[in-house]
Amino acid sequence: MIPPSLSQHLTFPLLSVTFLVSFGSSMLYGYNLAVVNSPAVHIKAFYNATWSQRYGHGLASGPLTLLYSLTVSIFALGGLVGSLLVGVLVEQYGSRSALLVLLAGGFMGFSQELGSPEMVIIGRSIMGLHSGICLSVVPLYLGEIAPKNLRGFLGLMPTLFICLGVFFAQVLGLPELLGEERFWPLFLSVVVIPASLQLLLLHCFPESPRYLLIERNDVCGATKALRRFLGTPDVQDVIEEMKEEQRSLSSVEMVSVWQLLRDRSVRWQTLSVAVVNAGMQLSGIDAIWFYTNTIFENAGIPVSQIPYTTVGTGTIEVVAGLIGVSDGQIDGCSPSGCLRQPVLRTLALSPPSAAGVPFLMTAELFTQSHRPAAYIVGGSLNWLCNFTVGWSGWLLGSCVSPWVSHANPDAVAEGTWGSSELGETIQPPCLHNLLEAPRCLASCAGPAESAPVGPLHPPKLC
Repeated sequence: MIPPSLSQHLTFPLLSVTFLVSFGSSMLYGYNLAVVNSPAVHIKAFYNATWSQRYGHGLASGPLTLLYSLTVSIFALGGLVGSLLVGVLVEQYGSRSALLVLLAGGFMGFSQELGSPEMVIIGRSIMGLHSGICLSVVPLYLGEIAPKNLRGFLGLMPTLFICLGVFFAQVLGLPELLGEERFWPLFLSVVVIPASLQLLLLHCFPESPRYLLIERNDVCGATKALRRFLGTPDVQDVIEEMKEEQRSLSSVEMVSVWQLLRDRSVRWQTLSVAVVNAGMQLSGIDAIWFYTNTIFENAGIPVSQIPYTTVGTGTIEVVAGLIGVSDGQIDGCSPSGCLRQPVLRTLALSPPSAAGVPFLMTAELFTQSHRPAAYIVGGSLNWLCNFTVGWSGWLLGSCVSPWVSHANPDAVAEGTWGSSELGETIQPPCLHNLLEAPRCLASCAGPAESAPVGPLHPPKLC
């Protein structure tokens, strides 16, 4: 429920455009984080069958898992490219960037009919490119059209839609809906529906007033846009404020990324942005969305109950997003409010619901001259860490998960891994010694050895 203090300034056009850009952009980011989890078995089966048709033999378990991990993590590489080229792409294509989603949906939707795993990977990379653009542009756009007292509230609205995107992917992945094998291409390409609606309706709303005045020098267009968004004819004070900003920007020299990293006066601000962006991805929550079914299966949850358990995690995510948005009503967009948001998300066990916070935080901590470089640093770390989690999750899981099912917690605390039925001590895997970790990971990446597994024969990984 929106408090009266906010509803007095929250006009219908402002709320509508916030929902529209969040629905057609931010929600797709959340959807693509979780969409590859449910059909993982079907995608692997498709890859294996296609490989067998082409080369006369199927893929071994290791290369097949590697190819699937590439499908998962290529989304983050596309996002990295999108975040680095966001200025050029937005200037050239603007709201038409939603066409990228239609292109990606076409690749993924027809991949099975055409027998091309490459189309799935290309489609995922294009979706990442679109998400890299939107994660930067949407909070910026909402911050420019919203009055100051609503910037925190509207700026955090995309985070709620990211949570909803994850939740919708989990719900649609249920066996009763699109979780069957024959529906997985449709499941991946559902993203074209929100993108099409955004493409059709977004032209009904004006551009950002700040962009119209400062970038295009269109005072008339900026005035009309402000009157529509704010719902009042008296916008002269805001126009004068923008003109003052335009004059100040003409004398400001933009700082490069290298200059930002060497500038000691903003060292702590840069470190804060880096830690928040990297920590949010390395918290492990992305590994849960990418590999939820595998994690729950290894934890002993019955396979038939895993899809519904996954929906439960998405529900927690949505609740955390609602907490964040409601907190944004109080804290607005002040640095203290933005810095406090990740703490709330950590308590809610839901870091992705803080996805919009780093962008709000970057805008508050840096001046205009340093802001573009700071966005590049934060966005690059965000996507690189996302890629690291998606790519390395299968490798670490294959090393550790077999030992989890054979480990005795009391014995592990004593420095051993348990004991056999005959009383023989089972030593922990080589990961207990950091010097042995590279060898262990290398052996896990190689062909798996077939060996008996039981009380006297723990999994032979190293």
